[in-house]
Amino acid sequence: MKKRILAAMLAGAMVLSMAGCSGGSDSSGDAGASGDASAEDGDSQGEAEETEIQVFIAASLNTVMTELAEMYNEEHPEVTITYNPDSSGTLLTQIQEGYECDIFFSAAQKQMDDLEADGLMVEGTRADVVNNQVVVVSLKDSGTKVTGLENLNEAESIALAGGSVPVGRYTRQALVNMGTLPATDDPASITTQEVSDALGGVEISEQDNVSKVLAAVVEGSCEVGTTYYSDTYGYEDDLDILQTVSYDLTGDVIYPIARVVNEEADDAQTAAAEDFLEFILSDEAKEVFESYYFDTNV
Repeated sequence: MKKRILAAMLAGAMVLSMAGCSGGSDSSGDAGASGDASAEDGDSQGEAEETEIQVFIAASLNTVMTELAEMYNEEHPEVTITYNPDSSGTLLTQIQEGYECDIFFSAAQKQMDDLEADGLMVEGTRADVVNNQVVVVSLKDSGTKVTGLENLNEAESIALAGGSVPVGRYTRQALVNMGTLPATDDPASITTQEVSDALGGVEISEQDNVSKVLAAVVEGSCEVGTTYYSDTYGYEDDLDILQTVSYDLTGDVIYPIARVVNEEADDAQTAAAEDFLEFILSDEAKEVFESYYFDTNV
């Protein structure tokens, strides 16, 4: 399958040039020559080959993963990490269509299950990284009558992700469990219009990913919205969290990660992808995830 790099789409590429090492000796004669040769050998062995990896991440991971990439590049400046942040459903479709990808970090298990079923996952690399939680938010001091999902119908407008977007599916699942929406085996199939009808015809602005839901509320174009708790990081002065939705309603909001089969990757790229994945699963990275309101007890 022909691969295509998302050069025009990918936001978050970090290009860091390698720092060259040099060494020398003031000594002359045979001992000096031997010393110079040893220094050159050391430089050759110490240099790592420059490479680039493509990492597809759920939009809600963009901020924390940017910091983690910067941390990783402190030790590995030779690796360029190019992020493609979007909804997990969109990212999965891109991988299935042949876009080049080395690592997929999804906001839901379904997309990772589909990746594995399609034979596009590197066997043995899948791992659950963090848990999240759906929240209902509004602008700070908005005066909204909404207190949570139970009276979402009192909003004048709602920002809601589509059913193929994990946060949109989790929200629909919660509304199903509350009895607001009819029971179904696939909450993602419930259309935005059906949600609106169940809420008495309230205006709903469907969004492509969780970041756009957040933006619609922060910009004031929608009165309330459902997003992830982690996405409220940095917006504490702008948003009120009206409800933190129980896992009893949504189920766990687990984010799995795995390497993607990339037949075009050379040895350096493959090694970098393996190492970066190991770093994301490290205790050091876990502390960073927790600082961005993710739950690492998965």
